[in-house]
Amino acid sequence: MRAHVTKKTLSEGLGLLERVVPSRSSNPLLTSLKVEASEAGLTLSGTNLEIDLSCFVPAEVQDPQSFVVPAHLFAQIVRNLGGELVELEIVGSELAVRAGGSDFKLQTGDLEAYPPLSFPAHADVSLDAAELARAFGSVRYAASNEAFQAVFRGIKLEHRGESARVVASDGYRVAIRDFPASGDGRNLIVPARSADELIRVLRDGEARFTYGEGMLSVTTDRVRMNLKLLDGDFPDYERVIPKDIKLQVTLPGTALKEAVNRVAVLADKNANNRVEFLVSEGKLRLAAEGDYGRAQDTLDVTQGGSEPAMSLAFNARHVLDALGPIDGDAELLFSGSTSPAIFRASGGGGYMAVMVTLRV
Repeated sequence: MRAHVTKKTLSEGLGLLERVVPSRSSNPLLTSLKVEASEAGLTLSGTNLEIDLSCFVPAEVQDPQSFVVPAHLFAQIVRNLGGELVELEIVGSELAVRAGGSDFKLQTGDLEAYPPLSFPAHADVSLDAAELARAFGSVRYAASNEAFQAVFRGIKLEHRGESARVVASDGYRVAIRDFPASGDGRNLIVPARSADELIRVLRDGEARFTYGEGMLSVTTDRVRMNLKLLDGDFPDYERVIPKDIKLQVTLPGTALKEAVNRVAVLADKNANNRVEFLVSEGKLRLAAEGDYGRAQDTLDVTQGGSEPAMSLAFNARHVLDALGPIDGDAELLFSGSTSPAIFRASGGGGYMAVMVTLRV
């Protein structure tokens, strides 16, 4: 087998696989990737037993042949090549990697012993890949990193007729994004770490879903991925979304982010990075206090609602996370100083963050 491929396209494909294939494992074969050559190009595949990933790389190939090589070592070699056109050649049990004046010989693995990876040929439903990646990216921050929180370590995907919704929560906050979708899809919970890889590989075009038993397969024109899903029932997050809004505030999202960042410098790290919000007479006053002093910042806002004033407190880090996906003006909806609050983009857009308040 001999193949010619550009360093850029091969490096991009290997970069996707590197994030999935473990660098160390009790099963050495899991640290390798499988390369299947055809006349159209190279298909790179790897697994960590939670995620199977396959990526196609266009290449000029003669005498197609499949082989297995150490994933991270192969990627490191390709990244450090001096030339822009890479030549790959199988010589006996070695893979020759050449570019410019460089020539590497890499031992290949046991092709027959490599775990078989299969990807479905049919699709049950299709979603817009860019919208799906954007939605997952908008809510990912709210998923829990704590091992004991089970389904909170995942992102729920709901199909709702002409739309779909992704939801993440760690028990203290909920992040939601709705986006257009069609088809009769299932509701499921994707592990947050698997969602990270989806965000990375999904681009333009369609993301075609195929449902299996405890498994989701996602196929695009470039990649194929099998994901193990989380079992369990996602909590009823809708009951924490406040319905009785008593005060509404609108202001530029960037200005609020910058102001929270400023006052949070002096927020007490041992008291949930507490930042107080005081809304009154068209002003939002932010205040924080810690062992080394106090900080205050005041912003002009557009204020509405039945309450003339309200004082609340939030975790500064949670506020900044919630504001991250918001472009333009931010709308803050308050139902009381001890009730959850809503942060969303003014004028809609499908994104909403719900946060519990800290005790005033």
